[in-house]
Amino acid sequence: MVIKTDELPAAAPADSAREPSSQAGGKGRPGAAELPSVMLLNGDCPESLKKEAGATEPPRENGLDEAEPGEETSGQEVIVIQDTGFSVKILAPGIEPFSLQVSPQEMVQEIHQVLMDREDTCHRTCFSLHLDGNMLDHFSELRSVEGLQEGSVLRVVEEPYTVREARIHVRHVRDLLKSLDPSDAFNGVDCNSLSFLSVFTDGDLGDSGKRKKGLEMDPIDCTPPEYILPGSRERPLCPLQPQNRDWKPLQCLKVLTMSGWNPPPGNRKMHGDLMYLFVITAEDRQVSITASTRGFYLNQSTAYHFNPKPASPRFLSHSLVELLNQISPTFKKNFAALQKKRVQRHPFERIATPFQVYSWTAPQAEHAMDCVRAEDAYTSRLGYEEHIPGQTRDWNEELQTTRELPRKNLPERLLRERAIFKVHSDFTAAATRGAVAVIDGNVMAINPSEETKMQMFIWNNIFFSLGFDVRDHYKDFGGDVAAYVAPTNDLNGVRTYNAVDVEGLYTLGTVVVDYRGYRVTAQSIIPGILERDQEQSVIYGSIDFGKTVVSHPRYLELLERTSRPLKILRHRVLNDRDEEVELCSSVECKGIIGNDGRHYILDLLRTFPPDLNFLPVPGEALPEECTRAGFPRAHRHKLCCLRQELVDAFVEHRYLLFMKLAALQLMQQKASKTENPTSLENGSAPSSESKPEDPPAPEAGSEEEGSSASGLAKVKELAETIASDDGTADPRSREVIRNACKAVGSISSTAFDVRFNPDIFSPGVRFPESCQEEVRDQKQLLKDAAAFLLSCQIPGLKIGIGELITRSAKHIFKTYLQGVELSGLSAAISHFLNCFLSSYPNPVAHLPADELVSKKRNRRRRNRPPGAADNTAWAVMTPQELWKNICQEAKNYFDFSLECETVDQAVEIYGLQKITLLREISLKTGIQILLKEYSFDSRHKPAFTEEDVLNIFPVVKHVNPKASDAFHFFQSGQAKVQQGFLKEGCELINEALNLFNNVYGAMHVEICACLRLLARLHYIMGDYTEALSNQQKAVLMSERVLGIEHPSTIQEYMHLALYCFASSQLSTALSLLYRARYLTLLVFGEDHPEMALLDNNIGLVLHGVMEYDLSLRFLENALAVSTKYHGPKSLKVALSHHLVARVYESKAEFRSALQHEKEGYTIYKTQLGEDHEKTKESSEYLKCLTQQAVALQRTMNEIYRNGSSANIPPLKFTAPSMASVLEQLNVINGILFIPLSQKDLENLKAEVARRHQLQEAIKNRDKAEEPMATVPEPAGASEDAASQPPAAKDPSSPSLQE
Repeated sequence: MVIKTDELPAAAPADSAREPSSQAGGKGRPGAAELPSVMLLNGDCPESLKKEAGATEPPRENGLDEAEPGEETSGQEVIVIQDTGFSVKILAPGIEPFSLQVSPQEMVQEIHQVLMDREDTCHRTCFSLHLDGNMLDHFSELRSVEGLQEGSVLRVVEEPYTVREARIHVRHVRDLLKSLDPSDAFNGVDCNSLSFLSVFTDGDLGDSGKRKKGLEMDPIDCTPPEYILPGSRERPLCPLQPQNRDWKPLQCLKVLTMSGWNPPPGNRKMHGDLMYLFVITAEDRQVSITASTRGFYLNQSTAYHFNPKPASPRFLSHSLVELLNQISPTFKKNFAALQKKRVQRHPFERIATPFQVYSWTAPQAEHAMDCVRAEDAYTSRLGYEEHIPGQTRDWNEELQTTRELPRKNLPERLLRERAIFKVHSDFTAAATRGAVAVIDGNVMAINPSEETKMQMFIWNNIFFSLGFDVRDHYKDFGGDVAAYVAPTNDLNGVRTYNAVDVEGLYTLGTVVVDYRGYRVTAQSIIPGILERDQEQSVIYGSIDFGKTVVSHPRYLELLERTSRPLKILRHRVLNDRDEEVELCSSVECKGIIGNDGRHYILDLLRTFPPDLNFLPVPGEALPEECTRAGFPRAHRHKLCCLRQELVDAFVEHRYLLFMKLAALQLMQQKASKTENPTSLENGSAPSSESKPEDPPAPEAGSEEEGSSASGLAKVKELAETIASDDGTADPRSREVIRNACKAVGSISSTAFDVRFNPDIFSPGVRFPESCQEEVRDQKQLLKDAAAFLLSCQIPGLKIGIGELITRSAKHIFKTYLQGVELSGLSAAISHFLNCFLSSYPNPVAHLPADELVSKKRNRRRRNRPPGAADNTAWAVMTPQELWKNICQEAKNYFDFSLECETVDQAVEIYGLQKITLLREISLKTGIQILLKEYSFDSRHKPAFTEEDVLNIFPVVKHVNPKASDAFHFFQSGQAKVQQGFLKEGCELINEALNLFNNVYGAMHVEICACLRLLARLHYIMGDYTEALSNQQKAVLMSERVLGIEHPSTIQEYMHLALYCFASSQLSTALSLLYRARYLTLLVFGEDHPEMALLDNNIGLVLHGVMEYDLSLRFLENALAVSTKYHGPKSLKVALSHHLVARVYESKAEFRSALQHEKEGYTIYKTQLGEDHEKTKESSEYLKCLTQQAVALQRTMNEIYRNGSSANIPPLKFTAPSMASVLEQLNVINGILFIPLSQKDLENLKAEVARRHQLQEAIKNRDKAEEPMATVPEPAGASEDAASQPPAAKDPSSPSLQE
């Protein structure tokens, strides 16, 4: 298994050429089996995995899953076969021989990477491996090396340097010196990101777990910081990034940099000089070093005098580290200590992420000299790349070649998806760098004489354009506003077509970057496109939004294959000559055949149907649900479209309606066999009048549930028969299907098939007379979708006022920033933040002229780069003006009236937090601010100064290629778990993890979901150590790929705390829960439904360690939050009352305990009835509490009567057992263990086996089924609940799409 870290052309089969092992110290150390190597043998795979790679992506077959989850691999063996590894012995110069575990399908280069990562061999980069005197090829697989077997000896042989190898060596040494330095993560470079878990777990949990066993009642400090306690108003920022002890720098050198004497003159080249370095040691010794073909040595040059002759001592070392060890004792000591610390860190803290994650806060840091950073900045980073032969990558060729890789079997698909993912992540990184360079003015425009807004750029084989309406393209759609949103719509289209993955149809690599108020679209370049006019190139679609339209049979054929999964209707439009033209996309979608012969589609901004709620069309009335809510409303652009998830949900809703309508009619036919069948058109209104939300259904009392289920099964069977068109269906049955099809807007009268015409209501598009009926039906379908959105989807959402405010502020900030030149950026941003968040009434902007005054004024240039505006209008903004604009924007854009005029009013009225608003606006706009405490509420000075704004990062949107086979395994595993087959589920999830690692490398958000589910399964099955190990990885990965305070990261911390508690690591569990609560307070504030769960967890753990008063503070807060969000009569509130009662019992305050338990009992009795198990449990507990209260009262009375001489039996106060606390923790976290007798167990197994056979029989019968007839039943909703095994039910299994 290899991990992607470096930029390497992924089109080459060896796209992992420089990918280090996932383990910190190489393959031979503990934990080497964590990411097991996988050998992919024969190409056979389960039927479900033979689908096109895109079939598991959101564009499913007409909204319906092609196969039910859980059936993918049942009855078939998993074909990813573990390959047996073997050990080899490594002989390296200067150290003892050591063994290394390897796998036959690894490449020789992976052993190189392991050696470059190991503590004792990390200083070597330029070496080869020899077996029996023969050099091994870097890119050959170990299995192909003749004579390599268990126990073989591989010798490390030092090789002569070249300039390239010397540069690689210096870069590697620099990386080793910086390996604990977090500055790259704070600066957002080289895919480094932050992680703080180790601060709270004090190292690796696996070891501490073994150490701390049995110490569960040792005294531990449970007191949380004041700011974490319920009710605290303090929201400090500094704890967000606690100081990590490892970051205190171990200084090895003061300076390591390239010498000014580079490059060597000709005569020195001929002596083998490659380059010169300048070093200042920690002892302040200044030395010049020559890198030669044979290694590194000191020369006699100084800063001002060139003397390349060797200095004494004449020590030549093949490694720079060995040379520095000789000349600096401090370097020798500190470098060894640094490497020891480096390899002790968890590998997930060090591996690069696939996409850059930026931090919105950073501490004040010293800016240190760094030769590699400086070299990067002035060569590969700033547009010089195109001048270095062989350095530029043909991005388009790489992106398309990887898509053309074979995909017939699993190994081929894994190789293909891995290559696609690698190229996409590299392309995203390059496009982001290019977009930043374009806005900063470091790239020359290809049309420099035109106005700034109209300029276009090419850098590193990527085409860049700005989000402005340059040629009045979007005049009818909203001008610049439409031009700004079009790139994101286009990107969504690219994502979708890529997911469907039709062979022969190509999209452009696309990345959308927002930076300094500008939107930049970066695209790969179609071969030949720059040499001809667009009018000549486009052979499909329209370049003028529907006036001139052309079509092409090959494009129609290719797009037809996408129409079903994307629900796009093939349709005809009229061009400017009134000729009918057939399309299978929106008219703006253009087809261009490149010089490479590939069929490209671009401008996919209208892939999805329009949202009519925001598109008023004269003469068209929307359904009542829409008009009642005040729709349609005019929006500032006409490109509002429905999300793909909404389209899928609507089609699925229609499918269920179709099934119910047909089932109802079949039942009516059955009930009145002698009478004429009731026609749907008479019985219930067709779709133009019917409410899709309220489908007719059989009356509950008239038929048993079973008959309605059998009715649906009958419809399914009937639909298959008619679809197969074998003539066996009788006319009345055909009529049933035809009526149901018509009622739900299906385009077919014999099968359910709902598709949308993306050109309906598109300005300027005309349809032929012959299609008027179809157009009318399509219009109605869009209206129904708009109504469905309002009546079914929106009610499930809650308006976040804070989100609304920060989005409105972001819109204003975008145009505000466009008028700011680079030298005024920090002043302008700090002024905006003061106006937005500070209570100081009149902040004054500091113009950049304060720092330097120029006597000459530059004349304004018309064609200055985009980011070089020089007006100072931004400086006159006031808080009153900004908040007025925010309220206006909220009304105009979101149609929401904000009742506030200042930030303090907003905080007061809506219960917001300034720190949360700061985080949100920073994340949305890319601002990075200094980590310190800000006095937002001071009325005497502004909260922010220029020095508080550290950086502004790009905000990047890109395509996320998926690992389709891994996703299948993951879904199958989830389904198995939900059905109760935990062991099988665990195996499938493990397999999914292997495949995800194969495609994504070691770091990815989907791997995080895999690890979380594995941890939970191991926990349920009683393997706490494995649960801890997997959950630790999940937390680290979530911090690294999503962010240290992302909501998912907070949840991961909570899960890890539970497993720590179960492993008797109580203080660690509390530390993790306190961290989770701090992050929740920072991100959401105390008034959030998730806070109840968090406080229940903290309260229970504190109860377990007998901190009763502290426990009550958290549990009572959880009770208040649950009551607010779930209502006083909810079962969650009942459980909360019970938890509070238990603590009061432990404190011997029985009156309070009784009061709370009675509340809980009343809720259980009302909601579940007297005979329910929960009600009975609560009743028993009430009796127990009453007895204890009576006993206590009797004792107290005895004391009052007889004084201190009373003979009192000792009272029994029971401290809670860890087992009982853990049981309650499991309950509140959704893990229910169900005790079963042996007889129950046997009955259950028999029932599960019977159902399994039944499923198999149904599946075999359904093999020939048409896609339209696949019913999207939930994965055994009611049955599965009954067929859980004794281990557990896990109602909150995580899903990938979080």
